[in-house]
Amino acid sequence: MSLPLHLMRHDQEVAFVRLPAGEEPSWDWRTGPLASITYTNSETSIVSAFDALPDGVQKEGPLTAFEIAGPLDFTMVGVLSGLLEPLARKKISILALSTYDTDWILVDSDRADDASDTWRRGGHTVAPAKLSGGRS
Repeated sequence: MSLPLHLMRHDQEVAFVRLPAGEEPSWDWRTGPLASITYTNSETSIVSAFDALPDGVQKEGPLTAFEIAGPLDFTMVGVLSGLLEPLARKKISILALSTYDTDWILVDSDRADDASDTWRRGGHTVAPAKLSGGRS
């Protein structure tokens, strides 16, 4: 995808959690910039705020969440591949999730600056999800 995109980098770190199939989380998983639960026959997967996790859960993280500014038209082709291919060349592992309106890319927090720099060099904008500043 050659169209420049705007990615919003969220400050609050998230985690990717695995529970046994059919198990429900015992904590308030609906926190953070992105919260998601997926059930399959073999597992329950959850994305939740990293700081909300109880001890002892199987997890990957902390992860930094990047949200592609949307909503994205469902007919757009190549959005994720255009963003993920340069990261793969840099050996930056990701987890991609989609919502109805947009796509999210989760990156190990230790590599979040590398991902941001890679996207900027590719012509994309990466900015904090919440801008701070004084009153105008």
